[in-house]
Amino acid sequence: MGASRPECTVPLVEVCVTDDLDLAALARSRQVFDRLVALRPAHVVVDLSECRHLDAAAIGLLLDVHRELTRHGGVLTLRDPSARALRVLSAARVSRVLPMVTTPRSLRVDGGQVPSAAHRQPARELVREHSR
Repeated sequence: MGASRPECTVPLVEVCVTDDLDLAALARSRQVFDRLVALRPAHVVVDLSECRHLDAAAIGLLLDVHRELTRHGGVLTLRDPSARALRVLSAARVSRVLPMVTTPRSLRVDGGQVPSAAHRQPARELVREHSR
């Protein structure tokens, strides 16, 4: 028999990227994501609404996190990428691998972020809506 799959221990983790996600921030970002993956979350949502810039190194990091989460039965979703980040992600065709969702504008506040989880539609449902 094969080894049993480790179970997810946390239902949802949300990460808000508030700075550039690039090679200069890679070591620090990798440490954060490594700690996050160690929690074995079922679902990780990375909010990119305030991320002005991301590069190939950041895309590689997000794909590494996706692979690690998948090994443990988890899912990584990218939420509300800024216009510039969306262009980079689209050019790299990241949406073929990672789900990307947007928060309805009616729920956003001045800074673009949703005020609280109580007002947020679960990302899982948003993914279903966008895949129709």
